[in-house]
Formats: sequence, structure tokens, C-alpha cells
Amino acid sequence: QVQLVESGGGLVQAGGSLRLSCTASGSFFSINDMGWYRQAPGKERALVAIMSRGGSANYADSVKGRFTISRDNAKNTVYLQMNSLKPEDTAVYYCNAPKVRRYSYTRPSDYWGQGTQVTVSS
Repeated sequence: QVQLVESGGGLVQAGGSLRLSCTASGSFFSINDMGWYRQAPGKERALVAIMSRGGSANYADSVKGRFTISRDNAKNTVYLQMNSLKPEDTAVYYCNAPKVRRYSYTRPSDYWGQGTQVTVSS
């Protein structure tokens, strides 16, 4: 089985910074994209940022210039550096790996972490 374990959430004042980490563990052949989604109360889960194994990144417009996604392929870990946080960034942040192959001959599967709470106070 594949597990995504997140860490780094918490409470921060507006203008502050947090760094989220997500590590994939278990038995798998390959991981392609890794990224972050968030879900605020009463809203749908939405993409924050995603990065391919080769380092190509995409960001939601609302976080461009403030958040930076990075990854360490050797550690199967993706990071999200969040700067200049705003109260509207408050949400549960979920790590996602949408294309994980358990074996070389299997179709890719979608995996999610359990979520980590980020709260930004005004």
C-alpha cells in the first residue's frame, strides 16, 4: 500500500510563513506528479500547486508569487513553502499523488494524504 504523510500545518498570523511537507511511503514502482490541494469550510477542494517529476510546476492564481512548490525525488517528498499568508488561505491542505504505479505493469492510481490544517489569523 502507498501512504502520503503530511506535516507542517499550524496556526500563523497574516503575513507569516509555513512550510508543508508530504512524504510517500510504502511499496511502489514510480510516482509522477505530486501536489497540494486545499479545502476551506463550505468550499470544494481546489488545486494549490502541483509539480511533475521533472520539476514543471503549476499554481493556482490565488497563490502565485506567494507559494512555492518543490520536491525531492530521492526522498519521494514534496514541499509547499507558503509565504505572505492571508486569512483566506485558511483550509485543510491535502497532499496528492495522482499517478502512482505500484508496479511497472499496473495502471497509475490516485493517492491522497490525510490533510493538515492551516489557520491564518488576521
